[in-house]
Amino acid sequence: MIRVDAHHHVWRLDRGDYDWITPDMSIHRDYGLDDLRPLLDNIDATVLIQAAPTEAETDYLLEVARGSRGLVRGVVGWIDLTAPDAPKRINERAKDPMIKGLRPMLQDIADTYWIFRDEAKPALHAMAETGLCFDALIQPRHLPLMQIFTNLHPKLKIVIDHAAKPPIASRTMQPWADDLARLAKDSNVYCKLSGLATEAGPEWQMNDMRPWFEHICDCFGPSRLMWGSDWPVIEMSTPYQRWLTISERFLFRYDLPERDEIMCDNAVRFYGLK
Repeated sequence: MIRVDAHHHVWRLDRGDYDWITPDMSIHRDYGLDDLRPLLDNIDATVLIQAAPTEAETDYLLEVARGSRGLVRGVVGWIDLTAPDAPKRINERAKDPMIKGLRPMLQDIADTYWIFRDEAKPALHAMAETGLCFDALIQPRHLPLMQIFTNLHPKLKIVIDHAAKPPIASRTMQPWADDLARLAKDSNVYCKLSGLATEAGPEWQMNDMRPWFEHICDCFGPSRLMWGSDWPVIEMSTPYQRWLTISERFLFRYDLPERDEIMCDNAVRFYGLK
């Protein structure tokens, strides 16, 4: 049984398309797979996720994946879904077996309703038809809309990144908690146990995280959860190994086969990893 980190990044700042990584951030440096490998412990495979809204970065990630000696099993890239030629480009990208999905950076778009634009509909249809997954990088403000979105695109495989980035540091669970529960109950979307440490801030302890982690598990259950690190972003709040260890402790609520689903099977099935 392999174990999968279903969400991490790499970047090289001199590429010039990571505007959100500013010099005041502790992660303002290059990160590659050679930095990640010593941290993986018993993680055998990964999914590499875009971190810049450019197709050039997607090409860079594919180059990294192909040179990863089997570590990276899939890439989630980026395409401007509202571009007139987006369906054509999606069909071309889908021919690459390493491309597993696309991720519009919705959290950075001021218009909460952007994904409902008419211009995006052909691209989303192309994603569904080609089997490419939709990574939803969203915030709590988007959650009430996601059920509408899933109903409009029933063939599209959707996963919520970072559980929609709950406000853990403020300890304000509502309305995030109810909105997440409603989405999980009324749709077939998946959710990633990733990015939560970043939302908790740098001083969080295990008991601070517990109610949030357990609520996500209660909502989605072991068959629709994937574990991810969100490395290297996670390094701003806690080391990779600490997040893995604490996650494993929380997941002892489940029997071993169910833990295997979260740590491997669900990511393999959702993304079609090999």
